[in-house]
This record gives sequence, structure tokens and C-alpha cells, in this order.
Amino acid sequence: MRVTLLGTGTSFGVPQIGCDCAVCRSADPRDRRTRTAALVETGDAAILIDTPPELRLQLLAARVTRLDAVLYTHLHADHVNGIDDLRIFSERRRDALPVHGSPETVAYLRDRYRYIFDDEVVPYRGTSKPRLLASELAAGSVTEVAGVPVLPLAFEHGHASVLGFRIGPVAYVTDVKRVGAAEVALLRGVAVLVLNALWWRPHPTHLSIPEAIEAARAIGAERTVLTHLTHETGHADLAARLPSGIEPGYDGQTLEIQG
Repeated sequence: MRVTLLGTGTSFGVPQIGCDCAVCRSADPRDRRTRTAALVETGDAAILIDTPPELRLQLLAARVTRLDAVLYTHLHADHVNGIDDLRIFSERRRDALPVHGSPETVAYLRDRYRYIFDDEVVPYRGTSKPRLLASELAAGSVTEVAGVPVLPLAFEHGHASVLGFRIGPVAYVTDVKRVGAAEVALLRGVAVLVLNALWWRPHPTHLSIPEAIEAARAIGAERTVLTHLTHETGHADLAARLPSGIEPGYDGQTLEIQG
């Protein structure tokens, strides 16, 4: 199994518009962070997690030519607003591309992107629109996505709920504020954990770096990679300050997992 971190930045991205801080001016390519997304590839399937605004550029950079399904963590703009870039994949498939999310997220997508999901909205002759087939996921219930067993788990994110995903030996959990004991138990045994960590100080809706470290230790993954990072933490400095087994992710990073 291979996981590619397409984007590892917070909703502002890094560099942040109008900012002249050291991280935003950094020459280290690992400090250039687009909005958060990932690609999970097994022997038989390529599953995208989220469609951020930079999706087209991310997919080009990672040389992605095929998608079999999309998983959505939640409905916030930095995780869904690149949805139209899925159009090329449904065109090539000549069939609808399955997309999956919580009932709340699916309802939002149907309403916000009516031109995609309403069959009565027909593209003008010679044009096209994404052909997507939306399905609801039930947290805590294993669902086959493109033939791959996926366990969605619900997490707190302010007033919203976010889905994290366990896919065999990999767990992808972003934009969460707390990882409870029940979720810790279901995530134990993963080889690789991708987990959000905003910055060192507390935040009302996201794990801070210290909170993410605590959650990672409770889960006990062999390797934890932090995502959804801000311009307050440069890659090299953060890597030097993190404990063994925990590292900052970066855009384009590829994680190879056995099993």
C-alpha cells in the first residue's frame, strides 16, 4: 500500500497570502504546503481523500492518472472546493466516479454543487460536468470502497463532525480536536498514522502539536506523520523538536506500507 500526501497545509496554505514570516519566505520546498489531501493506493484501487482547491495541481505533481473513488472527511471549503477537478476522471471512466462521506457531507455536496448531482442539470452540448455517485458512510461500520475495506470513524471538530479513515494498516485522521478512547482502540495496530497538528499552542477545533503527540502515543502507530500544518512551524525545525516515531509530513511525500 502507498499513501501520497498531496497537501499538508492548513486552510490558509503556506506561504500565507501577505505574510513575510521566515516559513513563508523559506526556500525549503517542504515548507510549501497546499491544502490537505491524500491518495491511498492498493494493488487494485486508487482512493482520493478530499478535494481541496489545489487538487488539479496536486494530482499533476503526483502524476495521478486514475481514481477509483473519493472519500470526504468533512464539508469545509479547504477539503471540498476542488470537486470539479474530478471531471476528468469520470470522463475517462465513461461512468460515474463514486464519492463517499458522512450524511451531512453528502447532503452539503448535493446542495452546494447541484450542477454536478442534479440529473436535470444537463451540460451544454460539447461541454461536460463531473459525473459523481454519492454514497453515505456510517461511522464505525466497515464499508467496501473500490473493493477496499474502509473503516470510517467520527471525530469532534468544533460544531462539526469529521470522518477519519482506517484502511488496513493505515489511518488518516485530519481536522480533529480530540481522539477519544473508543477511537484509540479502533486505531491501535496501524503501521502508519497521518494525524492533524495545527501548531504548538491550543486551538478550539484542531489538535495542537502537543495534543497530537499525546494521541499518537496512545494509538501507538509505528510511524506518525503530522499534517494540516501552518506557517508557524517550519519543516526542519518541527522535525528536530518531535519525538522519535513522529514526523512532519510534506506535500508530495510518499509513504510505503507493507500489509
